[in-house]
Amino acid sequence: MNDEPDPVEIPIDGTLDLHTFHPRDVKDLVPDYLNACRAKGIYSVRIIHGKGTGALRETVHAILKRLPDVISFSLAGDASGWGATVVELRPEESL
Repeated sequence: MNDEPDPVEIPIDGTLDLHTFHPRDVKDLVPDYLNACRAKGIYSVRIIHGKGTGALRETVHAILKRLPDVISFSLAGDASGWGATVVELRPEESL
């Protein structure tokens, strides 16, 4: 029997809500999602990590700091405040 859960298909629409994922999956999920967004021409992405203790936010920010296609990121300036991070991505290079 396979103990691995079935893969979850998430829409590539510029918003990634991490509430439904296990924290151990975030390291791979965030870069993969951002790459998928870039491939679809989405260069402004919102990552919802929640407020909580701030541990998930810190993990997300540490990942974003290492990604070369991230131009900038900041906490959302709207009602979600520090429960979400807005990421600006470098556009895909033209061929």
